[in-house]
Amino acid sequence: MNRRHPVDAAAPGFHAGAKKHLGQNFLHERGVIAKIVQAIDPQPGDALVEIGPGQGALTFPLLERHGALTAIEFDRDLHAPLQAAARAHGELRLIEGDVLGVDFTALAAELDAPGGRIRLVGNLPYNLSSPILFHALAHAGAIADMHFMLQKEVVERMASAHGSKVYGRLTVMLQAFATVTPLFTVPPGAFRPAPKVDSAVVRLVPLPVAQVGIHDPALFAHVIRAAFGQRRKTLRNALKGLADAPAIESAGISADARAEQIPVAAFVHLANRLASG
Repeated sequence: MNRRHPVDAAAPGFHAGAKKHLGQNFLHERGVIAKIVQAIDPQPGDALVEIGPGQGALTFPLLERHGALTAIEFDRDLHAPLQAAARAHGELRLIEGDVLGVDFTALAAELDAPGGRIRLVGNLPYNLSSPILFHALAHAGAIADMHFMLQKEVVERMASAHGSKVYGRLTVMLQAFATVTPLFTVPPGAFRPAPKVDSAVVRLVPLPVAQVGIHDPALFAHVIRAAFGQRRKTLRNALKGLADAPAIESAGISADARAEQIPVAAFVHLANRLASG
């Protein structure tokens, strides 16, 4: 990675501090940044899209490595300094607004992404991480992979196995549609201001549609939401109105089991049987 433009501190023009109500914690540690760029490993022709560039700590090294980047930033106060500082690094296209309102499928087509798929990266705000992940999943067919920095606890939930105390709705919804791979932990001191928790970088690679095998995604999401709605309930009680005990048992699942005991593949099988009537 080119070191001509250090990213250990905010680039000139960044005077405002992090905004607590936006969940902003700006990454500044060079070693961590280099490790993230290495994990992403941008290739010629990739359509890179960064969510929440902040003060450009990851943006500028990616630009120097790749030459071009599209970034989505909600905070208007960061737009002008980002554009000004980016000129020394590469070609930055900035989308102003809320990432939850961005159509990734349309964006992939607009960017003429290889295979029609963009690559998402970003240091996600802790208070919006789950909505952003679900939004990305809704456009999984237009995404080649995702590299995100999240609260370590969230990454542990994302990658957990059934039977774990942290296995839940987020786990099942993500693992049903993507391969989830935790990469490394990031300490609080790598950010300004330092959060009170550890962070972690995770890679998500959407599964091919044929491999996902979910017949009715909306019904599947409904089943998972109900199953984990009250964790202490057995599926017999949690899925009342969606599936009776015989229907649950016909999918090879005990109606007296709790949601955290059920593998992802079994939930897919159950939802598909319900979808087929």
